[in-house]
Amino acid sequence: MRQLGVEVSDDGLPEWLDPVVKAARGIEPEQLSRFLPPESGGRQSAVLILFGEGERGPELLLMERASSLRSHPGQPSFPGGALDPEDGDPATTGPLRAALREAEEETGLDPSGVQIFGVLPRLYIPVSSFVVTPVLGWWRSPSPVGAVDLAETARVFTVPVADLTDPANRATTVHPSGHRGPAFLVESALVWGFTAGVIDRILHYAGWERPWDRSKQVPLDWRS
Repeated sequence: MRQLGVEVSDDGLPEWLDPVVKAARGIEPEQLSRFLPPESGGRQSAVLILFGEGERGPELLLMERASSLRSHPGQPSFPGGALDPEDGDPATTGPLRAALREAEEETGLDPSGVQIFGVLPRLYIPVSSFVVTPVLGWWRSPSPVGAVDLAETARVFTVPVADLTDPANRATTVHPSGHRGPAFLVESALVWGFTAGVIDRILHYAGWERPWDRSKQVPLDWRS
C-alpha cells in the first residue's frame, strides 16, 4: 500500500471553514450521536468528510453505494471503510490513513491534494458494529473523481453546502425500527442514516443550520 501522509493541520484553510474547525476542537461524542462505541469490540473504520469549493461555493464529497450490495444498497455516504493493518495504530494515525486510502480506492481521489484539518470523536453504527472515526479534510487541490468499481459504487458526487442548509431540501426519515433521523434530498439522492446525522450536527455546531420543518417526513423508499 502506498504510504499516505497523515499530518493534521488547519493552516491556510479558507475562512469559511473556521466554524467547522472551531466546532471540531470542542465537540463531544454525545453532541454528535446517541450511538457511542462500546468499551471494547467493534470494527474500527473511518470516513472522510471532505470539504471543497465548487462553482456554487463550499461543497461536500459524497458517494452512492451500488444497488447490488447486500449492505445499505443505494445509500449515499462519505467515502470510507474498515481499517487495514497497514493503516497503523487505530488510536492515532490509523483512521487518518484509512480515510484517505478508502477515498482513493472508492472515488479515485488523489489524497495528496487533501489537507486533513481535524478529527471528530469516534461514533458507532450498531447494525454493522463499525466504530467510525470521522476525518475532516479540505480539498486543497481538487482531482478528478468517479466510481472506481461499479460493483461497489454507483456514483460519486459533490453537494453544495447551500443545498444542504436549504430548508426545502431537509426532512425527517423514520426507519422501520422506529428510529427517526435527519435527511437531505439533494442531487437526486436521499441522504439519511449515519451520514445525514453527521452532516446535520456539523451544520448545527458550525452555525450554518437554518430553521427547517422537522415534521416533514420522507420514506426511505421515496423513489418507489
